[in-house]
Amino acid sequence: QVQVVESGGGLVQAGGSLRLSCTVSGLTFANYHMGWFRQPPGQERERVSCINWNGAWAYYGDSVKGRFTISRDNTKNTLYLQMNSLKPEDTAMYYCAASWRTYCNREISDYDYWGQGTQVTVSS
Repeated sequence: QVQVVESGGGLVQAGGSLRLSCTVSGLTFANYHMGWFRQPPGQERERVSCINWNGAWAYYGDSVKGRFTISRDNTKNTLYLQMNSLKPEDTAMYYCAASWRTYCNREISDYDYWGQGTQVTVSS
């Protein structure tokens, strides 16, 4: 049984930092491209950042470029998202997703497994 579990969310002041983690079990983590998505209240889920299976490629959305860093540790089956200089508009539920076939697609349906999410709230 595949499990995808996010952690590290919380309440932080604007300008602060958080590090999200996503631990995956039940599959060969190193075979999967990974992504972080977020869903602000009342809005659609959007792609934030992606990383390919070996960490050689990474993508960042324009709104987070230069502030967020994605990484992975295939020995620990864990994906990370370091978030710096947080803004109130970064407030959202953050989700981790795994894709075996495609790297960094925007479509939610292209991902095979999803976590339950971790809430990030940035106060002004």
